[in-house]
Amino acid sequence: MPMRPEAFLGQVQERGEYETRAEAERAARVVLALLGAHLVGTVRAELAARLPETYALILLNPLQAAEPLPPERFVRAAAAWIEGATERTALWDIGAVLSTVASAAGDVLMREVLLQLPPGYDLLFGHPQPT
Repeated sequence: MPMRPEAFLGQVQERGEYETRAEAERAARVVLALLGAHLVGTVRAELAARLPETYALILLNPLQAAEPLPPERFVRAAAAWIEGATERTALWDIGAVLSTVASAAGDVLMREVLLQLPPGYDLLFGHPQPT
């Protein structure tokens, strides 16, 4: 069952310590669009099914990346897409959104998501994996 939009944005807002829902929504849209470009197949579809419809559509309808970005480049890309962001603030935004996504996904699906991404994304999701 997907998260309700209010619950999803509420968690992003709380984790990101945003003053407004608009800030949380901006971060969620950018980060999910970038993430969706890096996931494929049933994993992307299963993850989308656990998100509110608005955010699921963002995850499902990105431009496809030619290759998955390493975590550092993912952060730089997010900084470039978020108006006024630096790499440091983009990392904060990414953490707020991806930790919320991880909570919605659960451990089993998160393992599958992380298998599709380059090493290091586990930290962006707030789910460090044993080495």
